Amino acid sequence: MRLISLVAGMLWMTGCATGGPLGGQMAFEGLRYRPLTPSAAPRDIPDEVEPSEPALAQAPAAESPRVPVSAPKPAPRVARTAAKKKAAPASPRVSASARETVLATARSLVGQSKVTVKGRPYPADCTGLVEAAYSSAGISFRGNSKPGDNGVTAIYRYAQAQGRVYTRGTPTPGDIVFFRETYDQNRDGRRNDGLTHVGVVDKVAADGTVTVIHRVQRGVVRYRMNLARPNAAKDARSGQVLNDTLRAPSSGRPFALTGQLFAAYATVLPAPAPVAVASR
Repeated sequence: MRLISLVAGMLWMTGCATGGPLGGQMAFEGLRYRPLTPSAAPRDIPDEVEPSEPALAQAPAAESPRVPVSAPKPAPRVARTAAKKKAAPASPRVSASARETVLATARSLVGQSKVTVKGRPYPADCTGLVEAAYSSAGISFRGNSKPGDNGVTAIYRYAQAQGRVYTRGTPTPGDIVFFRETYDQNRDGRRNDGLTHVGVVDKVAADGTVTVIHRVQRGVVRYRMNLARPNAAKDARSGQVLNDTLRAPSSGRPFALTGQLFAAYATVLPAPAPVAVASR
């Protein structure tokens, strides 16, 4: 009983779409409960640049008689030390081949029901897949999370601190892709769950369709996403899949496609080496 409670707690903290996107656990959430309770505290996506307090403009003071003032004494050494800000975690050294290593690991796990790399098991959710792929290249996502973060948000904060988060342009294979509202994590029936799913970019087609490697309830799979046509599941003419279903329907929530739930990309890896072209 204690073991079951522990596992349930771990799944809750990871905050990932471990349910089957085309059915399974998520499809029946609406039958198990109704949102009769007040809304839970929303989980916002962290801002890319944390705002700082603006300096308040002060009106010029009226002139007053000059009074000699003695120079202020320096603050005690202890006080100055306490005022120092906590140093930010140092950026990890990443090898030039890290991107290839991440991709090779993620691709080798496609079709697996469990995520195990070099004998080490990883959590049975989306964060476990991304963590396993990046750990193989010597990258750990520790050190940037804040209290209350789920596993996906912790990875997002790491990318903000150690790399670059972006929403436009073409991703590079090996980059991270984040999704939001893939399921009702806080179980209040409202869309306030923030980042809830994460995967690794596998490849990008000529038409802009991105193939994503991620872990769902049935294991590690590939899904497609086309941000130019986020509301289209397939191309009407060719029948080619543009966006897979990522969120199954439930009470008060229709199904949703990958392109509709996209939140951001992130890169923390060196850019791929340019391909040499023979001169003619």
